[in-house]
Amino acid sequence: MQHSKPLLVVITGPTAIGKTALCIRLAKRLGVEILSCDARQFYQELRIGVARPNEEELGEIRHHFVAHRSIHAPYSAGDFDRDVQVFLQGYYANSPLVIMTGGSGLYIKAVLYGFDEFPEIPQGYREKLETDLAQRGIESLQQELAERDPAYHAIVDLKNPRRLIRALEVCRSTGQPYSSFRSSTARENFYDHLLIGLHMNREELYSRIDRRVHLMMQEGLLEEAKSLLPFADLNALQTVGYQELFRYFRGEISEQEAIAQIQQNSRRYAKRQMTWIRKQAAEYLFKADQEQEILSLIRSKMEELES
Repeated sequence: MQHSKPLLVVITGPTAIGKTALCIRLAKRLGVEILSCDARQFYQELRIGVARPNEEELGEIRHHFVAHRSIHAPYSAGDFDRDVQVFLQGYYANSPLVIMTGGSGLYIKAVLYGFDEFPEIPQGYREKLETDLAQRGIESLQQELAERDPAYHAIVDLKNPRRLIRALEVCRSTGQPYSSFRSSTARENFYDHLLIGLHMNREELYSRIDRRVHLMMQEGLLEEAKSLLPFADLNALQTVGYQELFRYFRGEISEQEAIAQIQQNSRRYAKRQMTWIRKQAAEYLFKADQEQEILSLIRSKMEELES
């Protein structure tokens, strides 16, 4: 019996919850491949600090969109959406099912619902925001976004000044929240999708995050970050795990303070991810150890598509 549409299974969850290991096990049992939708794992130069799948994991199941770009070539959600649509056209010719996993909500939404149409921004707004960033610091942009667009503030990476500036230039120039220009109607895709969210007790997750940061340091995160210091201003490096160590290299904080800040900022990021996941994947929320239940759901969805 033929599938009416192929299926894109999206498994998302907060940082450190165990998405990679779970999805590799599921992919093995289903005989499918994996797409990464982690906005930081796209870059070749970033490995330890973004918890990229290691060589052994990559060797177990074929992964796509992992380490396929350079930090010198920015990669937007729109770029990702375009490339994934092209990839899926070819992939589904041979298989009706693929797994996409990651914690970047903006990139997930781009693939599932299409990238949004935003108004053209008059000249000057971005320059003024760049000046505000330089003079008043990133905290001022974070606070302004919280006031102008609390919905987007809840899901955006607040440590990424490029995303803050992009949102605020829309807010300032239009007088409307940035989130109001994001798609309210879903794009009609040539595939069906199943969005699965992973959750965990907050204290347990935060403990996992803290342990993982220490493990990253043992694996060489300090040396990795030091090699990237000359490129600290690139968009790809405006992220947790690197910016804190750059501050240490500049003598602004101690190494222990940098580690503590990485842990704290990672926990804050995970909290925002969990808020987004509970809203977007409310219908299918599982714990990361419910592998059999998740597998059963995927197979049930495939049977629906065959009927």
